[in-house]
Amino acid sequence: MSQRPISLRTYVYLDVLQPQLASFLATVARGYLPVEEQASLFVEIEPGIAINRVTDVALKAANVTPGMQVVERAFGALEVHSFDQGEVRAAGEAILDHLGMVETDRLTPRVVTSEIITGTEAYQTMLINRMRHGDCILKGQSLYILETHPAGYALLAANEAEKASPMRLLEVMSFGAYGRLYLGGGDDEIKEAARAAETCLADIQGRPNEEVVNVR
Repeated sequence: MSQRPISLRTYVYLDVLQPQLASFLATVARGYLPVEEQASLFVEIEPGIAINRVTDVALKAANVTPGMQVVERAFGALEVHSFDQGEVRAAGEAILDHLGMVETDRLTPRVVTSEIITGTEAYQTMLINRMRHGDCILKGQSLYILETHPAGYALLAANEAEKASPMRLLEVMSFGAYGRLYLGGGDDEIKEAARAAETCLADIQGRPNEEVVNVR
C-alpha cells in the first residue's frame, strides 16, 4: 500500500510553559492538560492522518503526556509535555527519527499579519471577548493581532510574548491553515509583547516557506 510522503510543518519546543498559555491550553485542549512551568513540544505534519503514528512513537519513547492531538484532513498536530525537559526532548528526537528528519526540516515561520490597534472601543472589545478563550480585553487597551504560517508557530509566539511582557493572552489558534494570536494590554506592554513574538519567529531555522495555502 502506497502512502503519501510526510511533510514536517511545525516543530516547536517550549522550555517553560508560561502561566497564561498553560491555562489557555487547559481551556481548549482535549487531552491530558499541561500546567505552567512544564516543558512542551508541538509538532504539526502533513498529511493529518499520520499524526496517529507520531503520537504512538512519542509516547512509547519518552515519559511525556499528550495534551492535544488534532487530526484534520490536511494537517495533524500533537502536543506533549512534562516537567522533565529531557523527556520532552527525547520524545521530539524519537519523532524526528521516525520521520527520518532533523529539526531544520520544518518549515520556517512566515508572519502573514502583524497589527496593533490602540485605544480599542468598547463595542470592539465586546466582539473580541465573545470569541476568546483566554483573558478579556478592556475598553481603551491595545490589541495585537499576529497571523502565522504554519499555524503551530502561534504557540511559540504566545509563550515568548508572555515571557517578555505582562500582557493579556486572549486567544491562540495553533492548527489549521494559519495560526492566530490575540493579545491585549497597555500600549507599552503590547509593543514589547509584539517585539518578542516576532523576534522568536525570525530566529527559527528551517526549510524555506514558499507554500501557498488555499482557504475555502
